[in-house]
Amino acid sequence: MTLTELRYIVAVARERHFGRAAEACFVSQPTLSVAIKKLEEELDVKIFERGSSEVSMTPLGEAIVRQAQSVIEQAQGIREIAKRGKDPLAGPLRLGIIYTIGPYLLPELVKNAIEQTPQMPLMLQENFTVKLLDMLRTGEIDCAIMAEPFPDTGLALAPLYDEPFMVAMPASHPLAGRSHISSQELKQETMLLLGTGHCFRDHVLEVCPEFARFSSDTEGIKKSFEGSSLETIKHMVASGMGITVVPGLSVPATPQPHLVHVPFEAPVPMRRVVLAWRRSFTRYEAIAALRNAIYACALPGVVRLSA
Repeated sequence: MTLTELRYIVAVARERHFGRAAEACFVSQPTLSVAIKKLEEELDVKIFERGSSEVSMTPLGEAIVRQAQSVIEQAQGIREIAKRGKDPLAGPLRLGIIYTIGPYLLPELVKNAIEQTPQMPLMLQENFTVKLLDMLRTGEIDCAIMAEPFPDTGLALAPLYDEPFMVAMPASHPLAGRSHISSQELKQETMLLLGTGHCFRDHVLEVCPEFARFSSDTEGIKKSFEGSSLETIKHMVASGMGITVVPGLSVPATPQPHLVHVPFEAPVPMRRVVLAWRRSFTRYEAIAALRNAIYACALPGVVRLSA
């Protein structure tokens, strides 16, 4: 059994046709057919059912093809390890990031990464904290940018910055002219929140715990509304449907005509943003390069941190 034979059966499974699979593998159809026949004889199983118009896999063949794909990926991993030994920055870095950070950090971060480490493209995955932690555990991503706190999973952590919260409200709101505002003053307001699953929702409820009691079946106008993204909620706020709390990086540099952002009074609530990775991840230079690319971003209004 060889890797070449495994690549052939994966190609046939993908193309459902011996001729197209041979073209994809840059070999003649007889060469591919003979190799697959040899493998079937070696394993003493039938991997494919040959039809007049299309090739299908036998039930046992499906399991064999799945394992073949895994073996091919592992073999490719060996090449990647060897490549990284020559240049630790060579090869993509799989980065996860939570929804309430991605839109405001990624555009400049990706630009910086391309300029500083073009040999290390970022493969991005935007998701909830819980999902990113699971993806880190299973090796689907290499590292993630998240906000503390989250469950202790034995990850290595590097603090990036502390990000203050601000109150977003319609420009016509009575409190819009204030230089600062306290969380107590928000008790009588209609609060718009992110939906369940967003860690920033939990952060806001820590600042304004009285809104935790509101649910979708609450009577009257003083209830919490849930949105799928911060930008959706901001548009709702601008239209006069309520107020919300936002992270500092989401505040645009240019004032908006229908939306005002007011800082909190001291002590200002904030969240700590960190970079997390598996302790078994050996590309330390890649992590350092990513941190440098993050610190090269403007990061207006945040407090930069170092390890």
